[in-house]
Amino acid sequence: MDTSTLPAEGELRAIVAPLLGLAPDEIEPDGNLVLLGLSSLEIMRLVSRWRKAKVPVQFDALVAAPTLNGWLAHFASLAPAAPSAEPA
Repeated sequence: MDTSTLPAEGELRAIVAPLLGLAPDEIEPDGNLVLLGLSSLEIMRLVSRWRKAKVPVQFDALVAAPTLNGWLAHFASLAPAAPSAEPA
């Protein structure tokens, strides 16, 4: 997976904000996106969009932690681990 396809916080805010009818900076990092108005259908559409971009995002993970911080943690968990340094 190309990690450049993983959305950063600013991009994630820009994607979610119009769905909530908010400005990107109005979304608190730990604000519950579902309580702010994001529906499960909209989350599924985002999942589909990211999967088309080859990001193996999991719908269940996004619903389980419906905050910007929760989603960013999920995206971070998808990035391949950095190779560890080999002993000399």
